[in-house]
Amino acid sequence: MKRVAILGSTGSIGQNTLEVLALHPDRFEVFALGAKQRDDLLLEQCLRFQPRYAMLSDAAAAARLRAALQACGSSTEVMQGDAAHTQLAAAAETDIVMAAIVGAAGLASSLAAAHAGKRVLLANKESLVVAGDLFMQAMRQGGGELIPIDSEHSAILQSLPDDRAHWADTVRDMTLTASGGPFRQLDPAALHDITPDQACAHPNWSMGRKISVDSATMMNKALEVIEAHHLFGMPAEKIRVLIHPQSIVHSMVGYRDGSVVAQLGAPDMRTPIAYGLAYPQRMASGASWLDLARIGRLDFEQPDPQRFPGLGLAYAALSMPVGACAVLNAANEQAVSAFLQGRIRFTEIYRVNAETLQDVDVGRVHGLDDLFDLDARARARAQFHIDALVA
Repeated sequence: MKRVAILGSTGSIGQNTLEVLALHPDRFEVFALGAKQRDDLLLEQCLRFQPRYAMLSDAAAAARLRAALQACGSSTEVMQGDAAHTQLAAAAETDIVMAAIVGAAGLASSLAAAHAGKRVLLANKESLVVAGDLFMQAMRQGGGELIPIDSEHSAILQSLPDDRAHWADTVRDMTLTASGGPFRQLDPAALHDITPDQACAHPNWSMGRKISVDSATMMNKALEVIEAHHLFGMPAEKIRVLIHPQSIVHSMVGYRDGSVVAQLGAPDMRTPIAYGLAYPQRMASGASWLDLARIGRLDFEQPDPQRFPGLGLAYAALSMPVGACAVLNAANEQAVSAFLQGRIRFTEIYRVNAETLQDVDVGRVHGLDDLFDLDARARARAQFHIDALVA
């Protein structure tokens, strides 16, 4: 029986993880659930799965949850604060950590799980985008297992040889697929007037608003290029991106003999989640079976650099000193937040990201404190650019 801690249990990845775990009560125990402030949904999850611990970053939300659980006679212990996530990610009782806290807020707990030698199911992009070198070093020192949960990186892992020692000798390149989001065929000139609601209307996936905007700009794919570089030790120039609107081929690996191995499946996050939980075995995920005859066709196209200029920022950041990717991530979080608040235009997300990446002095990055300092400076500079656009 494996004990699982889900950090970010009220988000889409966390909710899907619980759906998969519910199918296998004989194999997994929900040990801890953590969220930021959605105590109402976390209460429902606690009553259903009876974790030993529940964590909320927000103090008021934690107090409400504690009172509600006590009123229901639940034995779940409520912890409060971001430090609680870090503590339980590294707890001796925890076997598997689903790292699904969105944004840089999830970095500390992901690193704690890595240092503690856990099986880390990584759905938090920032752990690799912001701290890729540090995080991979922590995984090596901790001796745990790192399983990516993004459908694209999971697909690449499933398409690679089991023995990592053969990757460098046999792999030619890797291709991440992208749906193209809601604006795949939109005239680039029309992007200036896109609203937040339009940007969040993804054609294939149900996601949070920040991630949905990243999909619409393809900044999500830019961040995934950076992730793939760290996860698989692949040079940036050998990581490609193709738009695949059906979201059936989740990614692929090209080999030196001319073969291409791809992983296909219905667009359902429960598949990579189940793969990560059961690795190296496979188990039921609850996802529907893939019917290629019904789908009928699979299309691929190159991303239009005018429509998706943000994609190129990943390659630019990877060519810069260590820390540049953290700058790009911080700038993007600030810019997307400003867009969702109606403060800047959709096309100005790229402008803020590019200008911040260009003018923030990365300096030397030796540890997590340096990264947090760099993150703060990048956010401040991005805010400067945002304010200049609003003025």
